[in-house]
Amino acid sequence: MIKPDLTLVLPESLGRLHFVGIGGSGMSGIARMFHAKGYSVTGSDRSHSDTVQSLVDLGIRVAIGHDAAHVGDADTLVVTGALWLDNPEYQEALRRGLPVLHRSQALAWLVRGERLVAVAGAHGKSTSTGMLVTALRALDRDPSFVNGAVIQGTGTSAAWGTGDLFVVEADESDGSFLLYDVAVALVTNIDTDHLDHYGDEKALEEAFATFAVRATELVVLSADDPATRRLAVSLRESAVGARILTFGESADADVRLVEIGDSGPVGYRVSIAGHEYSGHLAIPGRHNALNAAGVIAVLVGLGFTPDEAVPSLDGFAGTQRRFESHGLADGVRLYDDYAHHPTEVAAALQTARSVVGDGRVIAIHQPHLFSRTQAMAAEFADVYERGADHTIVLDVYGAREDPIPGVTGARVVERFANASVVDYRPDWQAAADRVAEIARAGDIVMTLSCGDVYRIIPQVRAALELRSVGDAG
Repeated sequence: MIKPDLTLVLPESLGRLHFVGIGGSGMSGIARMFHAKGYSVTGSDRSHSDTVQSLVDLGIRVAIGHDAAHVGDADTLVVTGALWLDNPEYQEALRRGLPVLHRSQALAWLVRGERLVAVAGAHGKSTSTGMLVTALRALDRDPSFVNGAVIQGTGTSAAWGTGDLFVVEADESDGSFLLYDVAVALVTNIDTDHLDHYGDEKALEEAFATFAVRATELVVLSADDPATRRLAVSLRESAVGARILTFGESADADVRLVEIGDSGPVGYRVSIAGHEYSGHLAIPGRHNALNAAGVIAVLVGLGFTPDEAVPSLDGFAGTQRRFESHGLADGVRLYDDYAHHPTEVAAALQTARSVVGDGRVIAIHQPHLFSRTQAMAAEFADVYERGADHTIVLDVYGAREDPIPGVTGARVVERFANASVVDYRPDWQAAADRVAEIARAGDIVMTLSCGDVYRIIPQVRAALELRSVGDAG
């Protein structure tokens, strides 16, 4: 894993850029932004994908696989944090003495001098960023943006706008959200995660405090999350120059959710300065009403009236890999979700439950990171056992980590109290076949992970359709 050097002084000129791991959700958006500004951009990725194809369609040359020769005549290398240190393109850049920027540093270079709105938090960052971009477009502010996921309705995760605001999803996992000069900071929540980087919860909260205190105009914080409540108190006591607003269901929230209807697409009411306003979203999920409240607080803080802010979210159609529908197979509804932390999994399962009706929710869980699986196996088992009717567990997607002896998907399965509602199927075809055995028409089958578990969906579909052929025969 390559971590960003937060002390690195960014070069004045980047010249020709080569992106290693260009197909990633964050990397592809940044590459797209540089290309749109006329920079020479090339890249490489380990496999072809729809994202890679979209870059190729723009005229960006992308090599499949990693080789030192792919660096070509690049002046600067941009890398993803998921890259291993022995990557041949990374090693070639070091050999040549080329500047090597983590993707967050490339983004920091890109947004220099912009009026930056940064969305951070343990959960809900991509969705909140997408909501904010959608709302600002509806309000004729046309922001520039870089998100960690494709925003439905825009068809892209990043684009230049004509307005004065630049909206970014700010990643806290490696501390890189501290690289940005922020005008407006939105913190959705602070949850225990990424302790492999921070060491303990105190250091994690201190990083969020540093992020928030640097905002020059506005800080928006959850009023429901204990850590963000502590942060709000600290900021007010230190008399920071930025305005502070809070959102959530708590009685003292500046934008308070007073009602949430979460049966299907979300309807909600918010109270602002003693007046109530009704809104609705085109997507399901109680947690999305909370995300909407945070975005409304940002919009109010930017000077929009509640009458303008609330309906500006009506057109938000979601973000890619957040309860994303993949259609029907033999009467079974297929969905994918990026959830990879117990809190996110619980929210995703609740969303599925809100729309499944009389059907059942069958989850396919791909544990993400060996360290997270080791630390949170029991928590994952608990949320799946409570939220899903049946769970199929795959093996760990290690991403940037080396394996930890004894840590596999079986560790999660062993924590279930009721062994009859869970299966360990490290082989993907066996997992797809197990879905076909147990799923019924009307059920929801949902993959959950920020790894590559979405790639199993064609196998699940094929297994279900083969079952229907067998039944017809």
